[in-house]
Amino acid sequence: MTKVLTHAEYQDRLKALRTPQDAAAFAQELLAPMLAGLPKEEPEAELPETPRKRMGKRLSAVEIINRQTPGISPWYEVASNEKEAMVISLYAKGLTTRDISTYMKAHQGVEISQPGVSTITDKVFPLLKEWQSRPLSSCYPVMYLDGMHFKVRDGGKIASKVAYIAMGVNQYGMKEVVGIWVSETESAKFWLGVLNDIKTRGVDDILMICVDGLKGFPEAIKTIYPQSEVQVCIVHQIRHTMMFIPHKDREAFCKDLMLVYTAPSEEAGREALQQVSERWPQYRAYLKNWENRWEDIAPFYSYPHAIRKMIYTTNAIENLNRQFRKVTKTTTVFPHDESLMKLLWLAQADMSLGKTHTVRNWSEIMAQLSIVFPDRIQF
Repeated sequence: MTKVLTHAEYQDRLKALRTPQDAAAFAQELLAPMLAGLPKEEPEAELPETPRKRMGKRLSAVEIINRQTPGISPWYEVASNEKEAMVISLYAKGLTTRDISTYMKAHQGVEISQPGVSTITDKVFPLLKEWQSRPLSSCYPVMYLDGMHFKVRDGGKIASKVAYIAMGVNQYGMKEVVGIWVSETESAKFWLGVLNDIKTRGVDDILMICVDGLKGFPEAIKTIYPQSEVQVCIVHQIRHTMMFIPHKDREAFCKDLMLVYTAPSEEAGREALQQVSERWPQYRAYLKNWENRWEDIAPFYSYPHAIRKMIYTTNAIENLNRQFRKVTKTTTVFPHDESLMKLLWLAQADMSLGKTHTVRNWSEIMAQLSIVFPDRIQF
């Protein structure tokens, strides 16, 4: 019989933890009574060749549950039992319904058909709808907006759909996925609707909004949040320019271009851009995009270094997008918009489970923001 720890013993054991291995061993010890009732694995059982290749390393029940600590999966609210919660957890990590069906039979002794797996994962829709309409913070110092393209069946045809993703950094420096919306091809018009939805959910002010180079995007933002500073991703500008430069000149050209976006002021940045244009007259046409979009780039120069570093790129949301790609790569075509939304919501919930994503040096950034935006910062 497993010994039950008293509260004092539990606290002593926590204080004695020194390494991640100690923490993992203690967590497994605490979970042992719950896992005792689960069917034991057959160590020699082999999965069919194709599912094994898709799934990669086989997971044990202990590993799956340990991945959920120290947080509690939100879908435990709608799962009828541990087996259903496990099915949803596997789906959230990007396994196909076929892989999950095979795994549950081989390792848990449970027969679940592929449609059965879909029925179980569909139970999260009420949670998804609640999340998508939840109240938001009244002010976000920074918000990143981006779109991802997926193939979805629509009216019997395969169409390209866009998942519109908004990630915000709140006043405490914590990153959160504000929302996900699925619609047709990315456009400034639809982003207008997204921003309006964000506003109706309680966001009164966004200090800075970082976006890529979509035409009409800044104008759409100003319609809903006229006070917000719109910052075009500098990295997108650099990539757009460098893709046209021959390999033999890229290194030298890139060093010169760096003087433009690292300039101490807007005036110095303009001067550096002119010098690059004069030094590389054969590539002057590729620098036109910098000149045409200078009004969108210019706000960057008015910020101190710590703020510049945070808004220089939309990497924060691109990192999230890379994680989304990992879990969606096994699905070539989604059967409908709802299935795409379901997987993206589960993926972001799984990624944030038990974790706090905080911007580095946030206290320094917040101090500078309070100077740049003295009447709008909320503590």
